[in-house]
Amino acid sequence: MDTGMISDQMGVAILVALGFLAFACFVAYQSIRQRKRIQAKIRSTYGKRPVREYDLVEFDAISHYFQQKQKKGSYIDDITWNDLDLDTIFMLMNHTWSCIGESYLYSMLRTPVFDSKALMERRELLDYFLSHRKEREEVEYCFAKVGKTGRYSVFDYIYNLADCPTKPVWKEYLWGIGILVSFASIFLSPAYGFTLFLAVMVASWVSHYNSLKVISPYVMSCSCLLQILKVSKSLGKIKAPELKKYQDAAEETAKAFRKLKRNSLFLVANGAGGGMEKVLIDYLNYTFHIDIIQFQVVVKEMARNRENLERLIDAMGMLECGTAMASFCTMMPEHCLPILREEGEIFLKADNVYHPMISDPVKNSIETTRGVLLTGSNASGKSTFLKTVAINAILAQTAGVVMADSWEGCYFKVLTSMALRDDLDSQESYFIVEIKSLKRILDEAGKGAAVLCFVDEVLRGTNTVERIAASSEILKSLNRPDVLCFAATHDIELTHILEEDYENYHFQEEVLDDDIVFNYQLFQGRATSRNAIRLLAIMGYQEEIIQNAEKRALEFMKTGEWK
Repeated sequence: MDTGMISDQMGVAILVALGFLAFACFVAYQSIRQRKRIQAKIRSTYGKRPVREYDLVEFDAISHYFQQKQKKGSYIDDITWNDLDLDTIFMLMNHTWSCIGESYLYSMLRTPVFDSKALMERRELLDYFLSHRKEREEVEYCFAKVGKTGRYSVFDYIYNLADCPTKPVWKEYLWGIGILVSFASIFLSPAYGFTLFLAVMVASWVSHYNSLKVISPYVMSCSCLLQILKVSKSLGKIKAPELKKYQDAAEETAKAFRKLKRNSLFLVANGAGGGMEKVLIDYLNYTFHIDIIQFQVVVKEMARNRENLERLIDAMGMLECGTAMASFCTMMPEHCLPILREEGEIFLKADNVYHPMISDPVKNSIETTRGVLLTGSNASGKSTFLKTVAINAILAQTAGVVMADSWEGCYFKVLTSMALRDDLDSQESYFIVEIKSLKRILDEAGKGAAVLCFVDEVLRGTNTVERIAASSEILKSLNRPDVLCFAATHDIELTHILEEDYENYHFQEEVLDDDIVFNYQLFQGRATSRNAIRLLAIMGYQEEIIQNAEKRALEFMKTGEWK
């Protein structure tokens, strides 16, 4: 061979090799750049208030993991969740990076635990991530590679995949045999054989297309699951003895899905991008129905390993929630670990407790072994205080942290009846909605767990006489050894009727010059100030109205009768 030709061929080979090397370097550079970008975002957002915005569909998708678990055991019901606006608390705490973490965090906030061991594990994980930045960032990066699914719930897909009915695959194998037999017939009779081959090929493709339409909604679930399994392996590589329990649990359960991983290459390729590999796999799938066959294997494996899947999500979800809680506690430096008691007389003691959503909160303290009756004018702080105690009681048994200097109490089932409204769908009035809400609290008493309940303006939807008569009896019935009730009311009469059953506390205000000032501080005893009529004057009402109102109020205070 000519020396010049050999030299030219070597030159071409070198250029091709350099081209491949350049492409490989470019891919590696992009990968490193992407990693650094994610790591920089992890560092810059840690300990900061999340700025993410949610729409209703997206929030609904996040809740589906909790819904898929069928609300097992004790959980925060919808009325309590909405009364306390716990969606905003979730958004404040949602420092997660994956669909696994945020769905698990939502489920965790809706499922209080009554086990000191479970809470201690969460606290230990929180403490570890607070003091080990490098390992925390490595865990966050692993979950960032999974990412979030936005308006779609990955758990819908995964659980639907497990529930999908299986079908016999012998028909799919027959199509492959038919293709091979018809192709072989070409060598026996080219004309008839080729016609038969085309006919069988077209029929096979039509059959595959119809089958693919049925399974295509489930293909994404398989892709998501494979990504989760891949991340579980990456988590196992992080050198952290304190995380070993979670790493081992994730890796052990991931092993149960080895058969699923082996039988998903052609199936997952349906959802892949373009390229020659995708085209080749598509031809093989349409011809031999490999993806349809693999799908049936995947469905059987998911049905067989549903419990393993839940264990995998528990281990990974708890890890990411630990990182999210570390960020939340860094953002909210004034917090404490609650001390909870499983037995003995019910009680609650909170020092300098505050609402996590208020940027400059006024802190209050409370200590009681029986119900609390709150009085005070509108906007004085009664409802906010009820929500503050209720939210922190839930955080104590879910996140294992409380926004206070100290918190001691029992394990409680928390229920509220506060931010109610007319139910237009069922055409129920406010009063009907209210008495139903209160009834569920009464029904919960005596079922085993201690109840911590919060009621804002008992029976506000009816007249004064019946409201005081009925609400006093309802609150009396909640004065039980297993119930701690916090109730806010404008009816001073209740503070006298229930004096033997409830502790009296109040909020107060001052009218200074032409303004009203609230200090939002909690005081012992019933409210004594009467500033509602004076507020009418501040707002510019006629003097005659003010004087007549004052006169009527004084007459009633003296005689107990309205004239």
